[in-house]
Amino acid sequence: MPIFSAFGLAAALSAAPATAPDTLEQRIAACLSCHSVKERGDAYFPRIAGKPAGYLYNQLRNFRDGHRHYPMMTYMVAHLPDAYLREIADYFAARHPPYAVAAAGSAASASAAQLARGEALVRQGDAGKKIPACVSCHGAGLTGVEPAIPGLLGLPSDYINAQFGNWKSKTRRAAAPDCMADIAGRLSVADVAALSAWLSKQPPDASARPATSLPAPLPIACGSVPTPAGGAQ
Repeated sequence: MPIFSAFGLAAALSAAPATAPDTLEQRIAACLSCHSVKERGDAYFPRIAGKPAGYLYNQLRNFRDGHRHYPMMTYMVAHLPDAYLREIADYFAARHPPYAVAAAGSAASASAAQLARGEALVRQGDAGKKIPACVSCHGAGLTGVEPAIPGLLGLPSDYINAQFGNWKSKTRRAAAPDCMADIAGRLSVADVAALSAWLSKQPPDASARPATSLPAPLPIACGSVPTPAGGAQ
């Protein structure tokens, strides 16, 4: 081979694009463009790192199967099989990056009375409205419970407000009985604002992890939460 041809071949090879590594992280790079490693969290792209894998898997299936509606998410998962969705859920559940400072959003102007009402709903619920305390399902530390109940800290108030709105309007649904839709229907607009304000102002513990179990049975039937016998609550 002439020497100039050898140099030309070497140059061509060096200019060729490198083959991307076939890793799960590479294949879900599109997810990371919104749910980034920094997990900034906002009204559209919440923190998902560290949430129970069962919860994340349920949400991916809900987007795919039309129970939750966000066009970008539906497009991303529309043709993915259950096994692949489980891989994605396991990937994010195993990550625990530092929490970013939650955007103030609508919580910035919350009054002391609103915050007190929000904390009361979180810790005691409202028996008169048949609203259970958030801690009775999401754990005493609000860090979620394995395998399918999410934590509530580290989310901006606007995102929390939006999700309650979606449950109220039935554009977000889960397996029947849909416990969160039932609870959302019992909360007033003022209650939702109070809850979102108080929750968004709580500093998450970076070392906290979802609880492995609840100390007592769920106070309301919830189709997305498996029972110890293997069925759904």
